[in-house]
Amino acid sequence: MDIEKLRYLMERDGYSNFRIKQAKKAVYFRLISSWDEASDLSEELRKLLKNELPISSFTEVRKQESKDSLKLLLKTNDGQFIETVLMRHLNQKQDETMEGRNTICISSQAGCPMGCSFCATGKMGLKRNLTAEEIVDQVLHFARILKKDGSKVNNIVFMGMGEPFNNYDNVMLAIKTLNDKDGFNIGIRHISVSTCGIVPAIKKFADEETQVNLAISLHAPNDKIRNQIMPINKAYNIKKLLDAVDYYIEKTNRKVMFEYILIDGVNDSEENARELAKLMHKKLYHLNLIKYHDTGVYKSTSKDKRRIFFDILKKAGVSTTFRISFGEDISAACGQLSTKEVMIEPNVKK
Repeated sequence: MDIEKLRYLMERDGYSNFRIKQAKKAVYFRLISSWDEASDLSEELRKLLKNELPISSFTEVRKQESKDSLKLLLKTNDGQFIETVLMRHLNQKQDETMEGRNTICISSQAGCPMGCSFCATGKMGLKRNLTAEEIVDQVLHFARILKKDGSKVNNIVFMGMGEPFNNYDNVMLAIKTLNDKDGFNIGIRHISVSTCGIVPAIKKFADEETQVNLAISLHAPNDKIRNQIMPINKAYNIKKLLDAVDYYIEKTNRKVMFEYILIDGVNDSEENARELAKLMHKKLYHLNLIKYHDTGVYKSTSKDKRRIFFDILKKAGVSTTFRISFGEDISAACGQLSTKEVMIEPNVKK
């Protein structure tokens, strides 16, 4: 939902600010799926909004669900495919009721230009940036689903398809809408943005002095390995990246999360762990180790090797955890559904 377009249309036709807030409340608080459900708005206004401002900017094409995850493949109005995932953080007492924290992993681009060799989305290349409306609509779509279970969205992470900082303005506008007390009203500290390392954008983000969480897709302990699997490192090497992160910490005093996918035979040796420990020594650094979701290019590190890698980091005093792996049985790695759909969708250019 495009809040600015909503305001424009209603102001253009002479509706008061009170009516505008009513319409926003219907979308973001009551989570209507059709303007026909907004019974507190006049029939004339409902007709205007129905004709000029659709509730959603995409259609649901496919979904895959497991106990802890629901992944959706969505199709935009111009035929692009994007993916978004609901991750349910459940404990044993909450398994039956589906209560607990719900995190939505959203996409910022259709495809991705960064070309990381381990990422399914990277195979697609960049189709286009998503609008702020399309970003927000991913969250609203899941919010409507969760409403049926009496639950709600608790956290939002920009860790889906695309590089958020290559779509900076739309991402920041979407965050503003999601945080707006008259919009989705989710706490700013419950929103996280993950970047592969666009150094100028990290510094710009720091200067915003927002409380949005920053996550860094690191995935290598040295430039040699990172150059091989993440082309962005050739422009902004690890030193430049960490300097930008330190600038962010200096400006915000916020902890930064580093993501590290363990890939068999690539970045998971004991020496790699010791190298990584030397990088991750600062107080406000936290490292998330992640099990790799097989995309056919690389293999996941074995359980024993993951444990050894983790133990080396902990003994070195690194603040580190294993991030829970969601939806491995439903092709949850970003881009896996989309690349399949592009292969079978006759109207999509390859």
